[in-house]
Amino acid sequence: MENKNELILGIETSCDETAVAIVRNGKEVLANVVASQIESHKRFGGVVPEIASRHHVEQMTLILEEALDEANVTMNDIDGIAVTEGPGLVGALLIGVNTAKALAFAHQKPLIGTHHIAGHIYANQLVAELTYPLLALVVSGGHTELVYMPSEGEFEVIGETRDDAAGEAYDKVARTLHLPYPGGPHIDRLAAEGEESVPLPRAWLEKGSYDFSFSGLKSAVINTVHNAKQRNEELKPEDLAASFQASVVEVLVTKTLRAAKEYGVKQVVLAGGVAANKGLRSSLTEAFNGSETELVIPPLYYCTDNAAMIAAAGTIAYRKGKRSSLQLNANPGLELGI
Repeated sequence: MENKNELILGIETSCDETAVAIVRNGKEVLANVVASQIESHKRFGGVVPEIASRHHVEQMTLILEEALDEANVTMNDIDGIAVTEGPGLVGALLIGVNTAKALAFAHQKPLIGTHHIAGHIYANQLVAELTYPLLALVVSGGHTELVYMPSEGEFEVIGETRDDAAGEAYDKVARTLHLPYPGGPHIDRLAAEGEESVPLPRAWLEKGSYDFSFSGLKSAVINTVHNAKQRNEELKPEDLAASFQASVVEVLVTKTLRAAKEYGVKQVVLAGGVAANKGLRSSLTEAFNGSETELVIPPLYYCTDNAAMIAAAGTIAYRKGKRSSLQLNANPGLELGI
C-alpha cells in the first residue's frame, strides 16, 4: 500500500550542477537546491569533467544541509534516497552516488539508482498529472529522443539522435558565432531578433524515421560563416541564429506531432535542458493548439538539471519496489528505465 506521506531525497551530479531535493509523494517539492558551475566552465567553452567533479565534492555537504533545512526535515524523516546513476560524466556521477550510498548506509535508508533522462521526463509530474500513454520529447545537451510511454515507468525509445544532439549543435554553432558558453540561450535570444533568411537543410532521414541528425546542419552553418568571410560578405548573426533555430525546431516539432498521432497518445511532455528554448516552446504550443493531445511544458527551472526531477522519478521506482545495493556504481551508459 502506498505511503501517502513518502519523502524521497534526490541527488543529481551528472554534469555541472550539484543538486539535492526533497519531494513528497513524487509531486510536492519541499526543497530543490541547485549549485551551478557555469561560471567556472565558461572560460573553457564547455564542461571540464575534472573541474566539475571537484566542485561537486566542495558543494555536496553544503547543498544537502541546505535542502534538509529548507524542507524542515531530518534524515530520519526520509523514506528513500534517489540518486542519478547515469548517464553523465563518470567522475561527476561518482560524487553523487557515493554520497547517496554513505547516507543510505549511515541512516539505513533504501537506495534507488535513477536514470537521468527518466528524471527529466518525470520533472513534468511536478507540474501536471501525467496521463498514459504519453510521448516525451527529450532535448538536452547530450540527448535528443522521442520516448513512448505506454504506462507509468515504462519507456520505449522510438527515435534518437544519430550524431550531434540538439544541445551539442547549439553549443557548436554558438562557438562559430563567438557566443559564450552555454550557447543555447544566446542562440535562442539572437534568433528572436533575426529573420529566417539563410537557407539551411532539414535532416528528415528515411521516410517514417523518428531519429534525429543535426551534424549536417551544424556543418552547414559553419560553412556558411566561412564562405561569407572569404567573400567579405556581411552575415547577420541574428539571421543565421534564426535560420538555424528554425531548422532544428521544425524537425523536432514535425516528428513529435507525427509520432503523437501514430501512437495515439493522450499527452506529450517536453523534457531536458533545451526544453527551456523559447522558440521550441512556442512552436510546440502552436502545433498542439486545438489538438486533443495535451501538451505539458515544464517551467524553466525544471528543464535544466535539478534533483527534484530525480526524486520524482525515484518515487516511481521506490513504489515499484526497486532497491539498489551498496555496490551501486556510476554508469555513464545506463539504458533508459526505472
